[in-house]
Amino acid sequence: MDKIIAHLDMDAFFASVEERENPRWQGLPIVVGADPRPVGGQATGRGVVSTANYTARKYGIHSAMPISRAWKLSEEAVRRGEPKAIFLPVNGKLYGQVSEKIMAIIHQFADKVEQASIDECYFALPTEDYTGAEKTAKQIKAEVETKEQLTCSIGLGPNKLIAKIASGKNKPDGLTIVEPDQVLDFLAPLPVRELPGVGPKTGQQLAKLKINYIKELRRLDAEQIQKLFGKWGGELLQKAYGIGSTEITEEYEAKSIGEQETFMQDTLDSRYINERLTWLATAVIARFKRSEFKTFRTLVLTIRFGDFKTQARSYTLSAPTSELKILKTEALKLLLPFLDSRSNPNKKLIRLIGVRIEKLEQSTT
Repeated sequence: MDKIIAHLDMDAFFASVEERENPRWQGLPIVVGADPRPVGGQATGRGVVSTANYTARKYGIHSAMPISRAWKLSEEAVRRGEPKAIFLPVNGKLYGQVSEKIMAIIHQFADKVEQASIDECYFALPTEDYTGAEKTAKQIKAEVETKEQLTCSIGLGPNKLIAKIASGKNKPDGLTIVEPDQVLDFLAPLPVRELPGVGPKTGQQLAKLKINYIKELRRLDAEQIQKLFGKWGGELLQKAYGIGSTEITEEYEAKSIGEQETFMQDTLDSRYINERLTWLATAVIARFKRSEFKTFRTLVLTIRFGDFKTQARSYTLSAPTSELKILKTEALKLLLPFLDSRSNPNKKLIRLIGVRIEKLEQSTT
């Protein structure tokens, strides 16, 4: 029988951890991210929201929103007589510790766990039917809530793509099951933005073609979609039909560890891009520290422009390292030419950046 793949996604992870650690904030809107630095009632912060809890989301605050906008929405809520949002900095060390405990729980139920980020992972369930998989998923959710006082949402499906989309359908504290014969019907009515990798600009381009839902995306053939989006278009069309990988790769099996982010809006704002680069590097090192690897030698920066053209730059260090500071410094050196005429003479806006480390070693000798 084909594998049953699960995707677990913690609910508003950073904010939920902060709420757990500070019971006095129970039920209040919490925003984790950059400091809005309010001056005279005005937010001057240039960063973004990393996580907003569900109370804050009722204000319209969401992840990747400019922190200044989140501050204004909070102030508007106060004027309506609602509580002011609590703005907190990212406590990466704390979240990493909690993440390790959650992954340990999942390892009790699955032989292999692929951690996609600090608050989400994939794993294959050791069962032959979806009824058994549902039972196991419920046990995992109960263990996470009992031991960590946090909720998570789980999606079950025939591959990683479907499991990931399913995990987001009934948040928070959701469990969504999509069996193989349900995949096409499950995807059909969903907005194209539900497909991983489809950002605002891609959505706008598709909307011009009167393609707003996944079922409408299937009207395009491979040649048409590749003219629009290049090689990535073929991958997008496969996603529209629910085709995805079932391979679960643990860190110690990996040849690299990386993170990437698609921006809400294409940009050349150097301060914003540098902030997101720092966050990605921090996330990569957090995963690296939890792996069995001790050092890395090569770092790779990936840039995708607004026209979907992608470029990568790599640098191999003279000596192995495990230091975040070195990764951030060298990644910034690779980034800077893309912010000026050296590697970006036409001043194209950037829609995605990625940071990856390679040449991983388990020994320091």
